[in-house]
Amino acid sequence: MNIKQVIVIRKDLSMRRGKEIAQGSHGSLAFLKNKLLNECSNQEVNYGLRCDNVVLDAVEYDWLVNGQKKICVAVQSEKDLIDIFEKASDAKLPVHLITDLGLTEFDGVPTKTCLCIGPAESAEIDKITGGLRLY
Repeated sequence: MNIKQVIVIRKDLSMRRGKEIAQGSHGSLAFLKNKLLNECSNQEVNYGLRCDNVVLDAVEYDWLVNGQKKICVAVQSEKDLIDIFEKASDAKLPVHLITDLGLTEFDGVPTKTCLCIGPAESAEIDKITGGLRLY
């Protein structure tokens, strides 16, 4: 399988480089975070939650054990970001839109900063993001 994630970051926000990296990291981990929060029991075990119920599908497993390929691309506006989100959603791809709370940038205004598509088949993601510029 040729599996990847694509992280789409807004360039128009002029985020500090560290902020961009943090936002992209939130996007990359969002699929796993959501899976854990949705499938883990509330039974506390020592310092965490017991997660006996988490099942990775073949694509997720392949991506996690075979290098976690990620590609970063850029868009120039919130509208462009939302358009990509909607296309990925319509294509039934795993997609997560990241909204920063605005605590360190954006003057306290929650702001859509990036999204992540995948992990999924590269060819399917390329149908949505193939024309975007590398970041």
